[in-house]
Amino acid sequence: MTYNDLKAEIIAYSIEIGIDKIGFTTADPFLELRNRLIRQQELGYESGFEEPNIEKRVNPAGLLDGANSIISIALAYPSKMKYRVESKIGERRGIFSRASWGLDYHHILKDRLEKLEAFIIAKVPEAKVKSMVDTGELSDRAVAERAGIGWSGKNCAVITPEFGSYVYLGEMITNLPLEPDEPMEDQCGSCTKCLEACPTGALVQGGQINAKRCISFLTQTKEMIPEEFRDKIGNRLYGCDSCQTACPYNKGKDFHFHEEMEPDPEIAKPLLKPILLLSNREFKKMFGTASGSWRGKRPIQRNAIIALAHFKDETAVTELTQIIENEPHPAIKGTAIWALGKIGGETAYAALINIKNREKDPDIQNEIAKGLNKIESKRAN
Repeated sequence: MTYNDLKAEIIAYSIEIGIDKIGFTTADPFLELRNRLIRQQELGYESGFEEPNIEKRVNPAGLLDGANSIISIALAYPSKMKYRVESKIGERRGIFSRASWGLDYHHILKDRLEKLEAFIIAKVPEAKVKSMVDTGELSDRAVAERAGIGWSGKNCAVITPEFGSYVYLGEMITNLPLEPDEPMEDQCGSCTKCLEACPTGALVQGGQINAKRCISFLTQTKEMIPEEFRDKIGNRLYGCDSCQTACPYNKGKDFHFHEEMEPDPEIAKPLLKPILLLSNREFKKMFGTASGSWRGKRPIQRNAIIALAHFKDETAVTELTQIIENEPHPAIKGTAIWALGKIGGETAYAALINIKNREKDPDIQNEIAKGLNKIESKRAN
């Protein structure tokens, strides 16, 4: 069997196991990516979630002895819910981004890559393989772009002609010399809709993002979110789809190929107030299988607080007051105090006065003062 025959068999098998698109590239270093990553570090645009060693991110040969090729895979995920929650007056809900719908995509892609690994090793016992998804050293997007899966859009997502950018990506390094595919030409042209749609201006220019301004990043942090971004977050609990929904290549794209990706509406678009008082065990039971749970309960709770403030939900004052009284984490407590000021009204004002008389922490006192001033300013107007 030739390597061309093997490649054809890998492609055929990938379809059998539910891989929606597959591409091949060399294990040569990603030289252009190295320059971009160095520049991102210099500008302070990285999120901090990335592999810190740039050489590991750009040099596949350093990750697998004898690396010759990289196989890139893509699985399409839904952009619309089959079943929607019934909207009721007074029941405010948050939203998880599409990439966190259904079962955590890391598990789904890992399953497909493990099956592909087993298939390759059965065909070529001496084959070496190393797979990774998202949290691995390599850039999934850079690999997919060079392997012809799609092109890198101005929103920094890989856009495929078939599925738009609604795809999960993973890759496998191997020592087998498989024929590389041709990369696609950039098809974004002069379109700047994604840049215009970004709520925080995180897309500095086409293909360059300041991750620290990106709502997807901000919703995953554990600290107080800077005040300039809180109103921009709206009711997002995890992630952001604005630059994707604005993309013309995503118009009308909605695929339901994989049952495990189908969202439970009560998890993908949950009620906000119950989230505020969840225990760790209750949080894991409800959200533990979603990729958006990876940072734990507190970021989601903090984001739920911001969402309730966005809706100015006066019925949440009781729960917010409970959090302030019982929650030791300063980011949660501080955000809840800010939310009371944002929501406003006499009940929120009375709650802040009551908390002010008991709190000793100067930072918390400062947040209370700002909240009270906000409500008093509304009264004056």
